[in-house]
Amino acid sequence: MSRSSFFLSLVLAVGLSVSTISVPTEASAQAQISISVGTNLNSGRGITCSQGERLIRSRGFRDVRRIDCRGRFFVYHARRGSSRFEISIRQRDGRVVDMRRISRRR
Repeated sequence: MSRSSFFLSLVLAVGLSVSTISVPTEASAQAQISISVGTNLNSGRGITCSQGERLIRSRGFRDVRRIDCRGRFFVYHARRGSSRFEISIRQRDGRVVDMRRISRRR
């Protein structure tokens, strides 16, 4: 094998291996934030009414409104997508005790 053909084969082998390695892959976001009854929003610690509002907002809800923060359970209305939800959180440990859809925008 001559020196030039050896060099050409080496360049070809390196070129083929680099082209398969450096092909970029398409990026896609796979973030799924879920909240359901039984979800512990604050690692078992007590929360204030404003902390509950922030925790709900950080789970992907918007237009969060405080409805009742006077007892053992804090009640909020919030929107996710085209639906409105009523979410009840236990003050003692930040656990979601009730979540139900109250309306759907058409």
